[in-house]
Amino acid sequence: MLTRSSHDLPPYRRPRASPAPLSCQGRTIDTKAPIHYRTEALINAPLSKIWRLQTDVERWPSWQEPVLSNERLDQGPLRKNSRFRWTTPAPPTATTPATTLSITSTVHQIRRGECLRWRGPAVGEGLSIDNGVHVWTFTEVKGGVLVRTEENWAGAQVEADVPTATKFLGWGLEAWLKDLKTAAESHC
Repeated sequence: MLTRSSHDLPPYRRPRASPAPLSCQGRTIDTKAPIHYRTEALINAPLSKIWRLQTDVERWPSWQEPVLSNERLDQGPLRKNSRFRWTTPAPPTATTPATTLSITSTVHQIRRGECLRWRGPAVGEGLSIDNGVHVWTFTEVKGGVLVRTEENWAGAQVEADVPTATKFLGWGLEAWLKDLKTAAESHC
């Protein structure tokens, strides 16, 4: 009997491995959390403009409709241990009411123009996410900057309905990247 390894198959027939989680300074999302989502977009704009939009957190409401408010809890440029509190609406699900989430994020890793990682809880009326970890990476490529993001959520309420929580997380990250792309590619 002849046995073949997957390496003997042509590339288009080989099983695909899951990509390694995104990381910033060697730190990733919580890979054991049951709720996580990853997406990316090619943005045709200078890295400096994309980085400025993403790290000037107080200005997020000016280009992200879902961000209702954002307040820095410290001063100066965004850096390790910087904290900010922001709000965003959360639609109703079968198990939770519509609410506004208040998210307190703390930056744990940051490398200018390369990556950013923060974490923190989100709390609203009838809904809480005990811990979310969010990683962003920025890579200059032909045609612009490849922006990748990955996030996880943990907590009893969101883990009670993993498919719905994952769907809402995905919608949020896809909208965020779309808004970042639109803002960065605008000539304003």
